Amino acid sequence: MTDRLKPTPRVYAVLMVVGLIYFLLPLYWVLVSITKDNGQLNTTFGLWFAQPWHFFENVRDLFAKDNGIFLRWILNSFFYSFSSGVLATMSAAMAGYAFSKFEFAGRGWLFSLILGTIMVPATALTLPIFLLINNIGLANTPWAVILPQMVNPFGLYLMRVFWDNGFPNELIEAAKIDGATDWQIFWQMGLPLVRGGLITVFLFTFVAAWNNFFLPLVVLNNTNQFPLTLGLSVWNNTNTGQTPQYTVIILGALVSIIPLVAAFFALGRYWQGGLTVGATKG
Repeated sequence: MTDRLKPTPRVYAVLMVVGLIYFLLPLYWVLVSITKDNGQLNTTFGLWFAQPWHFFENVRDLFAKDNGIFLRWILNSFFYSFSSGVLATMSAAMAGYAFSKFEFAGRGWLFSLILGTIMVPATALTLPIFLLINNIGLANTPWAVILPQMVNPFGLYLMRVFWDNGFPNELIEAAKIDGATDWQIFWQMGLPLVRGGLITVFLFTFVAAWNNFFLPLVVLNNTNQFPLTLGLSVWNNTNTGQTPQYTVIILGALVSIIPLVAAFFALGRYWQGGLTVGATKG
C-alpha cells in the first residue's frame, strides 16, 4: 500500500515542468510585452507577439525619457549596491574573524544577540534609521542608502562559518611563531582562504541592495539620486494626466535584472563553493 502511494519519477517530472512554467511564464510575458506599444499591450493577446514590433522604439524611449535619467538610475543602483556589498563583506569578514579566532568575555551572547536581529523585520527599522540618518545630516545623500546596508548579520554568521572551517587555528599559531601580526594574518593569509565566503556575502548583499525599494523611498527625495527600483516606481505612478508608458517601464524592469544575471555568471562558481562550505558546518 505504501509503495502504491509513493510518487513515481514521472510525477516528479510533471511537478518540475509545472514549476518551470510557473517561473518562466512571467519572463516570457515580459519579453513579449517589450515588443509592443501601450495600445497593443491592452488590445492583443498577452502571450504572443503583435505586429508591428515596437521594441527599438521602446529602447529609444527608455533611454531618452526625462532627459535620459534611466541611465543615471542604473549608475546609482550599481554604486549603491557595489559600495554596500564591499563594505558589508569587509565588515562581516572582520567581525566573523573576531568571533571565530578571538576569545573574549561575552562572545557567545553577543554573537547570539547579533543573530537575533535577523528576526527583526527591515520595515520596523526603517523609521529609526531615517531619524538617525536625518539627525546626522546624511538624509538625501548616497550614504543614507549605503550605510544601513553595510551591516549584515547573516553575512557575519556566514563568515564565521568560513573562518571556523576554512582557516585552521594551527596556521595562525605557526604564523605568530614566525612573527606575523594579527593584521597580517587576516589580510595576507586568511582572506585568500575564505574567498568563497567573501563572494557569497558580496553577492547576497549586492542583490539585496539592488532590489531594495523601501529604504531609498524613505531616505531619498532627489530624483537624480534614485536607484532603479524607486525610479521605475515613480514612472509607473506619475500623475501627469497621461497613461504611463507601461511597455517602456516593463523594458526598464527587464534591463534592471541584467547586472544581477551578469554578477551571478561571473561569480557563480565561487558562490556555489561558498554555499557548499557553509553547508558542512557542524
